[in-house]
Amino acid sequence: MAPTLVSAAVGALLAAALLGRAFDRRAVAVVVAAAVAPDLDAVASLVVPGATNALFHALWIPLAAGLLLRWDTAHRGRSWLRERAGEVAGDRAVRVAWVAIASFVVAGIGPDLFWRAGVNLLYPVHDAYYLVSGRLVFSTQEGIVQTFVTLGREGPGVLPIERLGTSATYTVQTWVNPDGRPGFSPDAERELSLVRTGWQLVVVASAAVTLAVRFRRTDAGVTR
Repeated sequence: MAPTLVSAAVGALLAAALLGRAFDRRAVAVVVAAAVAPDLDAVASLVVPGATNALFHALWIPLAAGLLLRWDTAHRGRSWLRERAGEVAGDRAVRVAWVAIASFVVAGIGPDLFWRAGVNLLYPVHDAYYLVSGRLVFSTQEGIVQTFVTLGREGPGVLPIERLGTSATYTVQTWVNPDGRPGFSPDAERELSLVRTGWQLVVVASAAVTLAVRFRRTDAGVTR
């Protein structure tokens, strides 16, 4: 699975880009927490077979949260979230909630779906790990070449999805559960990866600098 630090960095970048006037330390903490929340299924895998990249990576969680938030905020005068946040901070709380859901999907699920490990997107309704791979290049001989969407006479095709297996046949190794199977092995070798490639380091560094600049501007009273 993608390093949790990378997911947190992508969540931080989303917070800086999307929170707007709701940007502050508490709001950023909520959005970053949502970004790393899916990785908690690695802990659950110590008890639940095949839980890693499945239990909390399933799309049902953000889908249910989005529908619930939409239903709650559809009537401005009768919103539980707005009432709990207070009259002044109500709209701010709604914005933070939407950005947190986006962070859960983009920063929490996205890196694993598009990079190496794969995700059990519809678990437990449909038990299958999927990995999306593709490329977009410009060739001096072939022109633009992309394999993310196939185009033909029958119209647009699907993403290049590779099926990796099910929760019974496919395991994702993590530092919490190196074997990927239920049960805690205290003697197992564990390796906590913070970043694995240079581009991941760039993402983490960019997030750190972006937050530092945003917090400095916010503390100085600059809203734009």
